[in-house]
Amino acid sequence: MVPFKQIRAIYDQHSIRVYQAYNQSIAQSALAAQRFVSPPFKMERMTWIKPSFLWMMYRAGYGFKDRGQTQILAIDITHEGFRWALEHSCGAHIPHGMSREDWKVMKAQIPVRIQWDPERDLNHAALDHRSIQIGLSGEAVKRYVNKWVIRIEDIAPTAHEIYRLMRQGSDDATALAESLCPLERPYDLIKNHEAYG
Repeated sequence: MVPFKQIRAIYDQHSIRVYQAYNQSIAQSALAAQRFVSPPFKMERMTWIKPSFLWMMYRAGYGFKDRGQTQILAIDITHEGFRWALEHSCGAHIPHGMSREDWKVMKAQIPVRIQWDPERDLNHAALDHRSIQIGLSGEAVKRYVNKWVIRIEDIAPTAHEIYRLMRQGSDDATALAESLCPLERPYDLIKNHEAYG
């Protein structure tokens, strides 16, 4: 049984893979440079990275949800960067018992937000366990762009093919769509996932 909160991802000894979806301008400049280029990428905005492929497919509607998410990118980042983000994070929502004023002060001092959302299946249905989303702002965005990113890959064609297969609705097409999804495993370099967010 999958734990309620668990980081699952594609990773090797060098990097962990996260996903983001952008418009053509941001994505194409990032793919060409193999790093995010500002402009068009906005350094001052919070940017959310997601280790879950299927949660990214849900969020971007396989690349068809809106014009701002047509290009789905797989970004390999350093383990050191990923751990730094977790270690400099707080939850995305105000903690129970904390005043709104204290919450604003805390958020101003901490550059990363953690949110746990229901994991999704190929049809976007919510599952019983959660998937982590990591929001980067301020110093975290600068580190992400300038230090953490190792490689950026366009996975929109794969997303579109999975979408096409799922629309067919047959068992064979669904099985083929499942075979195109990456095999994510528990991120064992972080033992206590629930400590974050």
